[in-house]
Amino acid sequence: MLERLQSLENRYDKLNELLSDPEVISDTTKLREYSKEQSDLEEVVQVYRTYQDVEQQLKDTKEMLEDESDDEMQDMAKAEIEELSEKKEELEERLKVLLLPKDPNDEKNVFMEVRGAAGGDEAALFAGDLYRMYAKYAEAHGWKIDVVEATSTGVGGYKEIIFMVNGTGAYSKLKYENGAHRVQRVPETESGGRIHTSTATVAVLPEAEDVEVDINEKDIRVDTFASSGPGGQSVNTTMSAVRLTHDPTGIVVSCQDEKSQIKNKEKAMKVLRARIYDKFQQEAQAEIDENRKSAVGTGDRSERIRTYNFPQTRVTDHRIGLTIQKLDQVMEGKLDEFIDALLMEEQAQKLEEIGE
Repeated sequence: MLERLQSLENRYDKLNELLSDPEVISDTTKLREYSKEQSDLEEVVQVYRTYQDVEQQLKDTKEMLEDESDDEMQDMAKAEIEELSEKKEELEERLKVLLLPKDPNDEKNVFMEVRGAAGGDEAALFAGDLYRMYAKYAEAHGWKIDVVEATSTGVGGYKEIIFMVNGTGAYSKLKYENGAHRVQRVPETESGGRIHTSTATVAVLPEAEDVEVDINEKDIRVDTFASSGPGGQSVNTTMSAVRLTHDPTGIVVSCQDEKSQIKNKEKAMKVLRARIYDKFQQEAQAEIDENRKSAVGTGDRSERIRTYNFPQTRVTDHRIGLTIQKLDQVMEGKLDEFIDALLMEEQAQKLEEIGE
């Protein structure tokens, strides 16, 4: 581990030199590439340097203890050695986590697709609640939400809403939301006060760059139509809405959020690229050993991952058995307690796999 850390520090120092090179500064591609690599290495290098400092302090204090005859000074040195040893162990554990293989998609923007599933109008209402929850979570992190396509219902929910979350690291946090979400509450339409159980599904797709997905324009069928509102009624007379069909995979994407056909096509193309990229990733993932442990929250989208119980104001994440009695706060976008716990669980499982 220490050899690898030293090589990363050497690379970090080399990147500092390269970023001061006039040739690199004048080459925007290299400048962007080296700047990103340096940024990715910065945390692990800083922690490693702190580790080296602590290790040196520990060595010096032990040497001082051997040479010291004064009892009081010996007690002080022993206390310092104990404190430095604990700090060294903590830094070692942190470095192990920082050296874990990173998901190449973690820093990307994401597309999220929220759909009402079982439960009719109540499922659609819950889908709307989930969308607003994610919008507030994104706002708290300084990310921007951009709606691509929404099919609303007359009661204020969504049969389906597709939106993009623009922000560095969005996928690293939101990927854990992938799956089926269950709600238990008394619907607004229920006169008898009975608790109903409904579900909504959430799909989280990393944005794909042009270089990651090779799409032949000849394989895409483009249809245009008039935008529609709730219930399917036409809301304008121009053929601004766009539907893209990718013949090889059968993936279909529609977009009618913008008034411009060109903008709708651009948005739809981004979603199509993300879905094709996701399909390839899912197929590749299926080939990995089924017993692989470190797949917390990023697996089968039909898996029930969380239950929101309104009568008892609790939210339970079934993957890690975590229950929080703060449903009102969670619905206001305060998801970090769940997401941080899921991240720690995934890291722990990866460390266990490496140990095995």
